[in-house]
Amino acid sequence: MPTQTAIDIITIFPEYFAPLGLSLIGKAVQRGDIVVRVHDLRSWAYDAHRTVDDAPFGGGPGMVMKPEPWGAALDAVVGDLARATGNSGTEPAAAARAERAPRAAEDHASRAPVLIVPTPAGALFDQAMAAELARADHLVFACGRYEGIDARVTEHAQHRMAVREVSIGDYVLGGGEPAVLVMLEAICRLIPGVLGNASSVADDSFGAGSGPMHGLVEGPVYTRPRTWRGLEVPAVLLSGDHASIARWRRDQALGRTARNRPDLAAQLAHHDLDERDVAVLAQSGFAFTGDDVAH
Repeated sequence: MPTQTAIDIITIFPEYFAPLGLSLIGKAVQRGDIVVRVHDLRSWAYDAHRTVDDAPFGGGPGMVMKPEPWGAALDAVVGDLARATGNSGTEPAAAARAERAPRAAEDHASRAPVLIVPTPAGALFDQAMAAELARADHLVFACGRYEGIDARVTEHAQHRMAVREVSIGDYVLGGGEPAVLVMLEAICRLIPGVLGNASSVADDSFGAGSGPMHGLVEGPVYTRPRTWRGLEVPAVLLSGDHASIARWRRDQALGRTARNRPDLAAQLAHHDLDERDVAVLAQSGFAFTGDDVAH
C-alpha cells in the first residue's frame, strides 16, 4: 500500500490553516491520502502569559521567537528519532538491538521528517523543490513570526532530521503561515492520488522532468463557449489535429516565457530547441546566439 503523507504545522495562529480543509487538499485528507495536524506553539509555552518571544541579543528592533517552546514542540511532534533505532539500554537484549540498529536506522532515515522553515533568507522554493518534498513521508512546517526563530532551534534539529530553510520570493511577510499555505498547495498536488488526473502535472508551468513544459510557463487555455463577447477560441484548438495543437501550445508557452520570465528563457539554452522554438522566442523579443542553441 502507498505510504500516507503526514504533515505537521506548528504556529501561533492555528486558525490560519482552515483553508486546508477545502478543495483538493481537503478531499485528500478526507480520503486518508494525507494527514494534516496543526499545533499551537503556545501549548509549549509554560509561563503565565504563554510567552513565545523575547528581545534579541545584541539589540535591534523587533522580537525573536524563543527556543524553549520550539524545542518542546518539535520534541512532541517529531519524537526522539534516536529511539527508532532501538539501540539503547544495558540489558542482554541491547546487544541484539545494536546489531539491528544500522538497518533500522537506514530504514528510518528514509522515513525521517523534513523540517521546513519559511524565511526570506532561505533557498527559493520552486516546482523542483515541491516535487522533491512531495516524495517525503513526513513534513513538519515551523511558522516563524516577528524577527524569526532563535537560530539554535534549526541548529539542534539538524542532528535528528533534514532541515530546509525556504523562501517563496524576494519579499517579507508578517509570518510563515501564508508561505506554508503556498508551499502546501504546490507540494500536495504532486502527491500521488491527490489530483484526479495525474497527467495534468506534465502540462503545468515549469513542467516535470522532460515534459513539454519543462523550463517554461504555461500558455493560455480556453473552454466553451467558442465565441464570448466577440472573442473566438483559436481555430487550431478546434481542428482535432493533435500535432498542430501540441505545436501551438509550445509556441504559446515559449512566447509567454520570453515576455514574462526572460530569466527562464535564458536557461532554455541548456535544453533542446528546434528552429521553430528559436524563431518563436525571437518574435517575442528574446534572441539566442548561435552557440547557445542546442540542436
